[in-house]
Amino acid sequence: MPRGRYSLHDPHDHTPFAEEHFQCALGPSGWRYVSRLTTPSGEHSGSVDLALDELGRPVRLELHAGNWQVRGAALDGVTWVRTDPTGAHATEGNVRAHAFTGTSPAFLIATARLLRLTPSSAATRVRLVAFTEPVLAPRTVDQSWALVERETHATDNGPLTVDEYQVTALDTGERHAVHIAGDVVLAAPGVELEDLQSPPSAFD
Repeated sequence: MPRGRYSLHDPHDHTPFAEEHFQCALGPSGWRYVSRLTTPSGEHSGSVDLALDELGRPVRLELHAGNWQVRGAALDGVTWVRTDPTGAHATEGNVRAHAFTGTSPAFLIATARLLRLTPSSAATRVRLVAFTEPVLAPRTVDQSWALVERETHATDNGPLTVDEYQVTALDTGERHAVHIAGDVVLAAPGVELEDLQSPPSAFD
């Protein structure tokens, strides 16, 4: 059960905005990731609870940022309910998309798990619904994912396989690299792995 800490920052000017303390685990029916977020000053700022089924589909998502909340799942595409800070109003949404995304590294793992690319795979297009801080407003984004390199490194805990993905935002053409080992993001724009207390889990 990997647990550790990511630091999250603006990928353009590198301004830090949160630390994400996480743990994740494989189970008989899929994978689950839970985390709590704190501001650079140490104040609680949100949380993530994401569960995937064995095919990588989101069976449950619960996000908190400030006093905003989103609950969602894969249903007729993806469906969610977003609740405002007062709790007086809730709005429901549904989009013919494959999954969710956001600032948490959990979503990079989830998308990679859903696509199950190999180095010989062609670049694959995926439609995602993004929720980003501070108000978790939904936005539909189209991306292209390609697995460009897979390397195995020797470690004290045995071989570690690292996948390098090239992710392209199809609306802007902006490309960036994402490095993933099992169910842990090693590096991505705006994400740095600061601490890891146990090795990543290996998906089948």
